[in-house]
Amino acid sequence: MANGSSYGRNSRSEEQPLLFEPPRRRATRILPSDDGVVTEPPYKRGRSPMPVTTIQLPESRPVPAPGLLRAHGHWLGPFLLCLSAVVLGLLVMLSAVLYERSAHLDLVTVPGQVYPVQIGGSFDAFNTWEASTGPLPPKQSIPSHPGPYSVLGKPTITVDFINKVLAAYHSPAAGKGKALYDYGVQYGIDPVYALAFFMHESTFGTQGVARETKSLGNIRCIPTRPCTSPDGHGFAIMYSWEDGFLQWYKLIRNLYVAQWGLVTIEQIIPKYAPAADHNDEKAYIRAVEHAVDTWRAGNIYVI
Repeated sequence: MANGSSYGRNSRSEEQPLLFEPPRRRATRILPSDDGVVTEPPYKRGRSPMPVTTIQLPESRPVPAPGLLRAHGHWLGPFLLCLSAVVLGLLVMLSAVLYERSAHLDLVTVPGQVYPVQIGGSFDAFNTWEASTGPLPPKQSIPSHPGPYSVLGKPTITVDFINKVLAAYHSPAAGKGKALYDYGVQYGIDPVYALAFFMHESTFGTQGVARETKSLGNIRCIPTRPCTSPDGHGFAIMYSWEDGFLQWYKLIRNLYVAQWGLVTIEQIIPKYAPAADHNDEKAYIRAVEHAVDTWRAGNIYVI
């Protein structure tokens, strides 16, 4: 091969100047100098956070709360009205109860003793009739004709008739008709009324507490006799049937008649057995009057 051939030789001689040299590709982008370093935040997957906008409002003053009545007036007014009506009603009921008790019971308590209205309502009233040894003069005038069922008067039944009635009803006081009769004469009270009270209270001593107390009229506790109840709210225990007869006559004559001016059955029963003490006053009056009519007619059994 001739030396002058161009095949295999460098087409550019070393002395020939380079007209264009293309720039080399860089693997990374050109970073700024250290004086202006920009650090990008790390990339996070997902949604980018929403920008937070802060709005500053002008300062506001607190609004005062409305008053209680103004805020709740739509229901508080009617409620207070209803409450007032209820309280007023309760006061009326309480006043009625207190009046009922004062009008019928008149309980006066002293140390160790209670004085129901039946026996006087106070120690002075009790002592007036219980300490007496005979009929007391009335404090007020007694009508000469008080009515058909006045307890005052001469006997309308005999000792023998009283004994027959007591025996017919199997009374433990049978045979004691003379004592019942004589005490009635002494105190000016028709013994037919004592017999009628005896029947209504205990069927002549065969029923109830009278079997223990021997009390004709179931008289409440009195200081001069033992009592069935330690608190003084029970019944007086008499020493004998005769003692029970005597205490009843003294009570009726020297308290109801002499002190209170009560002489008829209709006047005596509301004090003696008041409705406030769980008694039927009208039924009591009818029973006594019916028994009196029956015996005055000569009949033994009350039907």
